[in-house]
Amino acid sequence: MLDIGPIHRKEYELDDDRSEPVVIAEAPGRIHYLGEHGEPKAGLYLSSAIDRYVRVAVSQRKDNSLRFYAADLGERKRTTLVNLKYKREDRWANYIKAAIHVFAELGYPVKGLNFTICGDIPQQVGLASSSAIEVAAAVALRGLLKAAVNERELLARLTAAQEVFFGKNTSPVDYLVALSARKDQFLIVDEAGLVVKRVKSTLSKHHILIMDSRVPRMGVEEELKQRRQDIKKGLELLSRKKEGATLRDFAAMDLMESMGDLPEKIRRRSMHVVQEIRRVYDAETALKNGDFAALTRIFSHSHESLRDLYEVSCPEIDWLVKRAQEIDGVLGSRMTGQGFGGCTYTIIREDAIEEFRQRLEDYERIFGFRPVIYEVRPATGSRLVPPPHH
Repeated sequence: MLDIGPIHRKEYELDDDRSEPVVIAEAPGRIHYLGEHGEPKAGLYLSSAIDRYVRVAVSQRKDNSLRFYAADLGERKRTTLVNLKYKREDRWANYIKAAIHVFAELGYPVKGLNFTICGDIPQQVGLASSSAIEVAAAVALRGLLKAAVNERELLARLTAAQEVFFGKNTSPVDYLVALSARKDQFLIVDEAGLVVKRVKSTLSKHHILIMDSRVPRMGVEEELKQRRQDIKKGLELLSRKKEGATLRDFAAMDLMESMGDLPEKIRRRSMHVVQEIRRVYDAETALKNGDFAALTRIFSHSHESLRDLYEVSCPEIDWLVKRAQEIDGVLGSRMTGQGFGGCTYTIIREDAIEEFRQRLEDYERIFGFRPVIYEVRPATGSRLVPPPHH
């Protein structure tokens, strides 16, 4: 990744004597291994941060202007505090503006600011690059302003800022992962209670490969909206038997008995969510016990459920998963992200990676898309980056 400190100083013509403090923070991308398509606002995930980061540098200005520089892109944006609002043409800078809004709303003395951003998280493939920008900018601002804002409040404020800036009632899970992650640990993320349990990785001899299928994703939002409506309807119908219940409650009950009366499509969607909750619990146990055979079954059944019950996979993704699962040395492979294309992840021993890459040549020949592979590891969360002279 670029050395952002000197780039920031050069961009804004700051003295090298460090009379003007520059605060740098970084935040990671993330991957959900299980649980992504769950009950809205009550999801249960198996996740980790990944060792791909966004870095944000910030310093004070003497005027009230807000300046933004994307070092990777060579792009510059600007605005003022008075005009601190979403603008479509500002793209990546909108996420930094959301973080500024957090501290302005808290009453901190936010005036003119310079920002520089760079990163190596693959974009628009479901690895939370945009929320990483927000978290990195917020952590940098917290350091610059010496703000007494803990992780819990930062999480709530960033979530609220999403609604103000982007008009989205977003999930706090990506922020929670970015703020809570630790190196070589998986996270059991409970969205309902905003609680994270850390599970030490027992997969030190395995690599995690994220595969971008390059399948164009068209009309996905409408499809996903329909599935969320199906889940909501299923919960309404099930709640007649157990008022105030969530789908997590049904994960602990006799599933078939509870779901037998539901319309078929709604039953399938609800069945996926309930069984996926169980898989997250089972995966936590398997990771703690180093039970690789159980993990393989869990990841395999999860993908089958996304394909057959929730119906968010596609032939290209199914092909990638199936070919990976056939290789000796692959612990698990499954789609990740919103679906209808996008990415798979594969947990694989090093000695099997070459065979895995060879099989991708058939994928390009059959489907006409050239996939892109990213190797990642479970990584630490957001932090201030000490300047080089420290």
